[in-house]
Amino acid sequence: MQDKFALVTGAGSGIGQAVATALVHAGWHTVFTGRRQERLDDAVAAIANAPARGLAIACDVSRAEQVEKLFERIEAEFGRLDLLFNNAGMGYKSTPIDEIPVEVWHDVVDVNLTGSFLCARSAFGLMRRQSPMGGRIINNGSISAHAPRPGSVPYTATKHAITGLTKTLALDGRPFDIACGQIDIGNAFTEMAAPMAQGVPQANGEIAPEAVMDVGHVADAVLHMASLPLEANVLFMNVMATKMPFVGRG
Repeated sequence: MQDKFALVTGAGSGIGQAVATALVHAGWHTVFTGRRQERLDDAVAAIANAPARGLAIACDVSRAEQVEKLFERIEAEFGRLDLLFNNAGMGYKSTPIDEIPVEVWHDVVDVNLTGSFLCARSAFGLMRRQSPMGGRIINNGSISAHAPRPGSVPYTATKHAITGLTKTLALDGRPFDIACGQIDIGNAFTEMAAPMAQGVPQANGEIAPEAVMDVGHVADAVLHMASLPLEANVLFMNVMATKMPFVGRG
């Protein structure tokens, strides 16, 4: 494989770190980005002696000026970008809509949706003008892009919006050899999803534990999507803990 270059957002922990690490081990030179430089540095330090390079660059993806600087750095360091994994995201505790602070709504939308837009916008532009032209954008959706959890208005709304972003980019990218797909993940065992194993609200009002899966399975799935030639695309993929309540949820 010729040198290929990737960017993973939210790469300081959880799914982002697992995916970025898998990419480096698979030979992708990968930028790890997130808000906290120290976490990114630790993630990159953990992959010493891998066959490709990891580069830690702090960025708040909800801030347009920081995203622009991030992509300027990527273009200066690598000259091109072949893959964006739009992963950075946040949620909020299960809460009825009338009890959700407006500030929380803005925070979740800014990171999950605006951040994905800003990164996709910059990646699309770089992929259009680089030579050879083209690349791939993979958006991290969620099982909540299909079926909501109780009390999850901000998170679920943004994940439904990510599906619209994915479909539009898949269409608009055709003339420029830019493929776009989405991975919808259910109950990968990360810091964010740890409460699942302890008990979370269900549609019938109960609090019940849910099955979880190793985050490495998500990394394997994203790596498969990323490794396809640009003439092929996984538009949507669900990867989930087999026994979690999704099919038949509610």
